[in-house]
Formats: sequence, C-alpha cells, structure tokens
Amino acid sequence: MTTATAEADLTILVIDGDPDRAAVVERGLVEAGWLRVSVIGPSVNLLQRVQALGPDVIIIDLENPDRDTLEQMFQVSRAVRRPIAMFVDQSDSAMIRGAVEAGVSAYVVDGLRQERIKPIVEMAISRFNAFDRLIRERDEAQARLADRKLIERAKGLLMKNRGLAEEEAYTLMRRTAMKQNRKLSDIAQSVITAFEMEF
Repeated sequence: MTTATAEADLTILVIDGDPDRAAVVERGLVEAGWLRVSVIGPSVNLLQRVQALGPDVIIIDLENPDRDTLEQMFQVSRAVRRPIAMFVDQSDSAMIRGAVEAGVSAYVVDGLRQERIKPIVEMAISRFNAFDRLIRERDEAQARLADRKLIERAKGLLMKNRGLAEEEAYTLMRRTAMKQNRKLSDIAQSVITAFEMEF
C-alpha cells in the first residue's frame, strides 16, 4: 500500500458546531482525496462519541471558543492519541499553551480556508507521527533500563544468597528464562520476589 493510498483510507472526524463552516472543511478534505469524513458538533458526551467513532485524524473547528468548550476539546485530545488539527478564529497565549499541553498537532488561528486544509492536516499527521515515535523510543529505553536494573538486582541476590559468581548467576537466570520461555526480566522479578518472601 502506497502512502497516498494509506492516506486516502484515513477516517477523518470534523468537530464543528457551525454546519456552514463544517461543510467548508468537509469539502476541502474530499477535494484533497479524503473520502471517509464524519462531521459532529460539540456535545456533552463528546469524548464518548469520538471514542465510538474511532477516527484516524480529528479536526476541531471553533469559531470563538469559550473556556469550557476548549477544555472539552483538550480533554478529547489528551484521551484520544490521534493527530489533531485545531482551527480557531481567536486565541491567546493561554489557549495555545493549553493546546500544546493537550497534544494538539496543529493549532491554526484565523486560517480556515479550503485550500489550506490539506497541508495543515498532512502537517498534523506528520508532527503526530514524529512525536509518537519519540514517545515510543523513550518508553522502550525506560523499559530496557528498568529491566536491566531488575536483572542486576536479581543477580546480586543470587550472588549473595547462593554464593554464585556474577556470570553463574546470570547464566542460571538466562537458562531458566529459555527453559520456561519467559523474558529474562520476568525471571529476575521472580528471583527478587522469592528472596523477599524468605526474609
């Protein structure tokens, strides 16, 4: 599947309380090749509706957002990890800061024109993917570090309590992990738990 085909298959959700403005956004998306577009208005159960629809990309279009509406939109962007482009007619530094903290990928002030929708959506997707990749890499690095700490601690316990050399302790855990078809860090956690129960 080419990138163009993959992009055309995206499901895009437009959240807009103004049907005329929503029609402009929808037209811009369809002309750009995105045919799976849904439009809903802001509502009290917005988050549940968004989660039920499960869009790939979310476009939030707010003419003059009040604090409650903005907070609801930020709640959606924090809960639903998707590329989000937000169009607003008016903004201030607190709104911009709130949007960034909530994970909005593209925040556009006074920029809702049909011809700008495609590049803005593409930028939102690209920024989201780059940020998401950084988060995954950070999480994987943290998990590896936590695993290493567990293994070192379990090795230390085996060396102290069983009189094993460092290499022997590691080999014993590795062999056990292979025999039980489990991760080395899981075996290390079991070793730690077993020694903690003894004392």
